[in-house]
Order: sequence, then C-alpha cells, then structure tokens
Amino acid sequence: MILNTDPNHKEIVDGVGIYIHIPFCKQACFYCDFHFSTSLKKKDELIDALIEELELRKSEFENDTVATIYFGGGTPSLLSLEEIETILKAVYDNYSVIENPEITLEANPDDLSESKILELSESKINRLSIGVQSFFEADLKLMNRAHNTLEAKQCLELATQYFDNISVDLIYGIPGATHEQWQENIQTVLDFNIPHISSYALTVEPKTALDALIKKGKIEDVDEVHAEAQFHILINQLKESGFIHYELSNFSKPGYFSINNSAYWKGKKYIGIGPSAHSFSGESRSWNISNNSKYIQAIQSKSLPSEIEILSINDKYNEYVMTGLRTIWGVSLQTIATVFGSNFKTYILVQADKYLNEELLYIEDNNLKVTTKGKFLSDGIASQLFKI
Repeated sequence: MILNTDPNHKEIVDGVGIYIHIPFCKQACFYCDFHFSTSLKKKDELIDALIEELELRKSEFENDTVATIYFGGGTPSLLSLEEIETILKAVYDNYSVIENPEITLEANPDDLSESKILELSESKINRLSIGVQSFFEADLKLMNRAHNTLEAKQCLELATQYFDNISVDLIYGIPGATHEQWQENIQTVLDFNIPHISSYALTVEPKTALDALIKKGKIEDVDEVHAEAQFHILINQLKESGFIHYELSNFSKPGYFSINNSAYWKGKKYIGIGPSAHSFSGESRSWNISNNSKYIQAIQSKSLPSEIEILSINDKYNEYVMTGLRTIWGVSLQTIATVFGSNFKTYILVQADKYLNEELLYIEDNNLKVTTKGKFLSDGIASQLFKI
C-alpha cells in the first residue's frame, strides 16, 4: 500500500492500528533491550494467546476501522506463513479492517530466503521492514547480528523483485565504523532502490550485553560526536537522493511514509497485542507484562495482563510536543492553544525562546519545528518544553 501525501507532506491516515509483538529471536543482539526470548518452546502457546487477546480486546475498536497491522518484535519473520496468516485471520474475524490496509512484517535477512519472500508476497503482507543495520561484517559481529553481509545483500536483491514497499533499518555511530563506511552503507541501500530507510544511533541501554562489554573494555564506547556527524551525513546523502526526512529516524521517498508509524506520531489510537506490547486509547496508555509465561497464563484465564496509566493534560501536552518535534509537521501552536489552552501556548513559546535564538528551533506557518542543526538534539530540546 502506498501512502498518498499532499505537497506539504500532510499524510492521510484514516483508522486505527494494531501492533502484534512476536517475542522470539534466534539470538540476542548485544544492543537490544526489547522483550524477547531465544527459546521457541512456548511459540505455539504464545500464538494461541495472541489470537485470544485479539478476541478479548475487540470491543476497544468496535467503533473504529483498522488501517494498519504491524508485526514487530523480536523477529516476526521467524514465524511460518501459516502462523502469520492464522494471526491475521483473527484480526479480520474480530475487527473491521479497511479494504487495503498497510500490513508490515519486520524481518531479518537470514530469514528471507527466496521461497519465504515469495510466500510472503502472495499473502496479505504488503510491506517489509528489514533489519540490515550494516553491510560490514565487523559491525554485524560487534552487534551479534544473526546474518552476514552476503545474506543482507541477497535478501534485498530478492525482496525488491516481489515487494514495492520496503523499509531498511541502518544503525550509525557504531564504534570503529568510519564515515566512509557509513556512506557506503547508505549507498548500498540506495543502489537497491529501497524507498524507505529507518536509521538509529547505536545506543547503550542499561543491562544489555553491549553495556557489559563496554564496561569490561572489550568494545569501545559509543562516541556521541562521531554519531552526530554520521547523522548529518545520513541527512545530506538521503536529501540528495530525493528522500524526505519526515521523522527524526525515518526517511522516505514521496508516497512511502510508514502509515503505521505516522499514525503513532499523530496521536492515533492503537492496540498492542502480545507480551510487553503498548496500547494508546487517546486518554490512556497501557502495556502488557514483559514475561511470556505470565502473559500466556493470564490470557488463558481470560484476563488482560496489563497496567494502565490515565494521561493528565500535562502528559498529553508533553507527548504531543515530544512526537511533534520529531516530525516534519512539527508542533502546531494553534493545536496547543485549542486543545490544551492559551496558557500552554504561552508556556511553550517562553520555553522555546532560547532554542529559537540559538537557531535550533524555528516557527513556520504557526508550527514550531526543529532546524537541521537541532535535529540530533530534538528529544532533549522537547524535554525542556515539557510541563511538569
């Protein structure tokens, strides 16, 4: 499904989203702090529980139409086509789904054989998000990725023959990776004519294997100055290739914005299915327990294993600012005044004054936006605009 955009890049997003968390991986990437298991012993029970949770929660969307379905993880491409289609059938059986929804499957290169890609292309899956991260063996080894360089290139060669809508993940700021290598990583994706790139700085999360290896001196620590330089290389190289930098970590050819993710950033409702999955109703956030066994047990007893947080007006304002500043659309000062009140508009302008003077923020068409200079710092800037 290709997303239509107007000349101002105001994407058309109708309907709500369903995120399905598949908490299994072949092996643990050293940098990852998402919930997953490398044991597949409970896979069948887990899939049954996902289907049951979809049924248990159908009333939450009884007045809504589903526009996007997203298989994330973990590694959803570990599932067989039959397992994916069984889960999708549960979505269609319990929810009203638009005629041609965006259905994304996150996949790793080592899972994407030609037969697997062909199978997927004949299913309802119409968008692949492929976790390449790097085309250099040293980088892949440092991150403990399950695939190698050859598999990464082969899967893109095959995937582009069967899928039009493909996104590739790349990681920058990897210790030891030069700027020239980073430029080569970007160019390799461009050479495959991939229309969407998601790119993130390598981040050292607490209690990850990467964190432990750095503390033991076995891996060089991440250099933020080095990462920022590569971020700007990314921006410039993709701009020259006709990509739109529509969200801090996301770049797209016109017409290929992620509908699912754009809906998140626009504050649309979504349900998160599976262990550790988050949901947003517009008024509250909830999240499932990050434990496969406890999740399965709760669902089998017809109980939702989740915690709920009711959002205050300050919470809603803070989330709007955080997500808005990360995007091409920015933060609408009119929306701030209308939804939250004139005092919030006054507050954000006072807080933003310093960053406007430093040319890290600017105002265009009554929207507060981050400059190119300020993009790498946007999350930190947003936090200074929060109302506590």
